[in-house]
Amino acid sequence: MAHVLLIDDDEQFRIMLEQMLTQDGHRVTIASDGEQGLRLALETKPDLVITDILMPRKDGIETILAMSQAGLTIPIIATSGGRRAISAQFNLDSAGMLGVKVTLPKPFSRGDLREAIKRALIP
Repeated sequence: MAHVLLIDDDEQFRIMLEQMLTQDGHRVTIASDGEQGLRLALETKPDLVITDILMPRKDGIETILAMSQAGLTIPIIATSGGRRAISAQFNLDSAGMLGVKVTLPKPFSRGDLREAIKRALIP
């Protein structure tokens, strides 16, 4: 299976998602914000990145842009639940404009996650 870098600031969500991914046979590396996620992407070169959009320090959009500028061509799944004045769809559309192959609005099911991973890993 794939080596997945999971970037999300919500600890409970990260734990739940990590369990789902490892139960499906993936190896998971965890980052709690975009700054840490970018560093780990450069160091570990994962097969796939799953990143939240709204995070402190370096948000998902900044992280996606920095990965692209660093020459990383790792497939990315962007997730977002939105917040108050910013809708999840706006966040996900923004990620799509940066070349993200797959987006997932939160909350999503395990089946949605599996399908997104399949789509993201198709060359």
